[in-house]
Amino acid sequence: MERSQIQELIRTALDQLAYSYVPYSHFHVGAALLAKNGTVYKGCNIENAAYTPSNCAERTAFFKAVSEGVKEFSAICVVGGMNGEATEYAPPCGVCRQVMMEFCDPEKFEIILATDPEHYQVFRLKELLPMGFGPGNLAES
Repeated sequence: MERSQIQELIRTALDQLAYSYVPYSHFHVGAALLAKNGTVYKGCNIENAAYTPSNCAERTAFFKAVSEGVKEFSAICVVGGMNGEATEYAPPCGVCRQVMMEFCDPEKFEIILATDPEHYQVFRLKELLPMGFGPGNLAES
């Protein structure tokens, strides 16, 4: 991806911090998911008093895309931090990595962790989920 594309995804993810519903942890997370068709799906984290029904920003973006028929993705940017500020890298949790494995090529899908458009790192899914289990593991031989 070009630097300008990465920076635009970062800005979009940062905008999503304002929509996070986090009355318990106060840890806001925003995500911007780039589909192969060029559409960007936005997500924020949504907490629940019972904790288990909470949903991460990454999964919010993926589920929005899939619910609209989109199942091919190129990259996702994830930002997060306390009290609505992206102060540290916020890597995806294990559940989100598993959702990415369902829809993304681990060799090609890029995960951008950022604090602002100038400070970011780019990883491939295979780096954050080595030996991941996905649809290919269930394919008949």
